Amino acid sequence: MALLVQKFGGTSVGSVERINAVADRLVKHQKAGDQVVVVVSAMSGETNRLVALANEISEQPTAREMDVLLSTGEQVTIALLSMALHQRGVDAISMTGSQVRILTDSAFSKARIKSIDEQTIHQHLDNNQIVVVAGFQGVDEQGNITTLGRGGSDTTAVALAAAINADECQIYTDVDGVYTTDPRVEPKARRMEKITFEEMLELASLGSKVLQIRSVEFAGKYNVPLRVLSSFEDGPGTLITIDNEDVMEQPLISGIAFSRDEAKLTMVGVPDIPGVASRILGPISAQNIEVDMIVQNIGSDQTTDFTFTVSKGEFAKAKRVLDQLCAELGAREVIGDDEIAKVSLVGVGMRSHAGVASKMFDALAAESINIQMISTSEIKISVVVALKYCELAVRALHSAFALDESTS
Repeated sequence: MALLVQKFGGTSVGSVERINAVADRLVKHQKAGDQVVVVVSAMSGETNRLVALANEISEQPTAREMDVLLSTGEQVTIALLSMALHQRGVDAISMTGSQVRILTDSAFSKARIKSIDEQTIHQHLDNNQIVVVAGFQGVDEQGNITTLGRGGSDTTAVALAAAINADECQIYTDVDGVYTTDPRVEPKARRMEKITFEEMLELASLGSKVLQIRSVEFAGKYNVPLRVLSSFEDGPGTLITIDNEDVMEQPLISGIAFSRDEAKLTMVGVPDIPGVASRILGPISAQNIEVDMIVQNIGSDQTTDFTFTVSKGEFAKAKRVLDQLCAELGAREVIGDDEIAKVSLVGVGMRSHAGVASKMFDALAAESINIQMISTSEIKISVVVALKYCELAVRALHSAFALDESTS
């Protein structure tokens, strides 16, 4: 018998037919002797519908009322799924975030979980009930409904798994696991049987959309084994774990992530004086613009070219800030480019192997792909290339590091 937390996303519960399919799956687990807590998202498209309704009423609805509104999407799903389980003769109980007592701070629309009252859930499980919990939501000290941010149901599931000491947290989605890269870009991409929290966190932060970053961080912090599975077909999925074992057998590269949501800005000919980086990035930070990669080149004329990347949506705002700074700092000009992509290799095997970077650069050079920027960490190498070469770069690197070959 296993204690499981299972999470089903919006696509998995997007229709009555799919809710019934989830109910059938849950019945199988209970018949096998498992205790199950289910976390569900709103039906696909429902959150967008609610946001559109709010925008018809008000151009700037208050954050508190938006949380009250958006939390209703998950409540519809938990009620329907519980009804489906009752129809199958299974005792189930639906619970909102406040009924579970998922206590959060008061940061509406992006609340953080502070604690969970696990005793209530254990009582229902001991009564042989399936507990169906609304994801994405909690309650603050004042009793206000709060939400955890878009995709917060993953975080709810992992937090519940940590609180009740579940054997595994299973995230059911529309893919059957974590792949070496996006199969839509590289058809030879391979589903991985296992990956470390560290690698998954890097992949998620670098563009992989399989799991929400916060949920992976939470799982790593509390050592909750995570498994990504398909809602629509049976299979082992991908296990995400600490996995300190078999370090010698770790593949050199586990996966390739990429992001097309990138833009690059360069301030050319900035006087090379102490504190110049702060004088450039300070005003950028003051506008709440997140900076990713940074490169500074010192020229022979005692000036520097300062380059950094931001998300494409922040490009215009960041460029306006730099244009205002240009004359103030005595720089020559500001150059912008929003037709770039970031491609990243991720793998814990990099720690114990040299030559990964040179192999990466050779593979890109063989395809005549120019590298514009480079960033490295202990288990990752990222490069910026022209957007038109993004998919070619992914396929070339996938082949160069033989990621289509099974490691089992």
